Amino acid sequence: MTLLTVINEVSDVVSLDRFESVYGTNDPNAQTMVALAEEAGAEIARRADWRRMLKAHVVSASPEILPADYQRLAPGGAVRAGDGRFFRLVTNGAQWAVIVGIASAEPYCRLSGREMFFSPAAAAAGATIDYVSKNWVLGDPYEERDVFRADDDTTLFPERLLVKGLIWRWKRQKGLPFEDNLAEFEADLLQEINADRGTS
Repeated sequence: MTLLTVINEVSDVVSLDRFESVYGTNDPNAQTMVALAEEAGAEIARRADWRRMLKAHVVSASPEILPADYQRLAPGGAVRAGDGRFFRLVTNGAQWAVIVGIASAEPYCRLSGREMFFSPAAAAAGATIDYVSKNWVLGDPYEERDVFRADDDTTLFPERLLVKGLIWRWKRQKGLPFEDNLAEFEADLLQEINADRGTS
């Protein structure tokens, strides 16, 4: 499904005429639909670690600047040394100061802003950072990004979730009852998250 087909499917449900085009049009309903689709898509992308949004970045040195599409570390052992050991993530600045001040064979890392620091620094080379990308839109030709830019853009998560998320948002925005649609969206979201993880 594309952005246009998603919005037209929602239009059928909420009794709007179908659109020939939605992105970049002056039609207020189309503009509202695109804005709500952006909102719904961003929420859906944030609420799960979708497999198609999981990325790996190979480290060259310490500190390592994270990729531009970095959103958050993947769950579990997100940073692996070249020899297969996992880095222990340190979140406290005071603890990090102690760790870098004492020579240790145990690999540690610390995320600070858009940089990842490693101790011992030599362990950084060849390490892999597993992360969740902020990009949830797939454009043409295979350009991943975090916003819609064309009618034929698709999503990196199941598009039916975008349909469900758009329906309840449209109804809420128009002051219509939306609670059943929201509950349906939440149930489908959970089902799709489990399916994406292979647990359904």
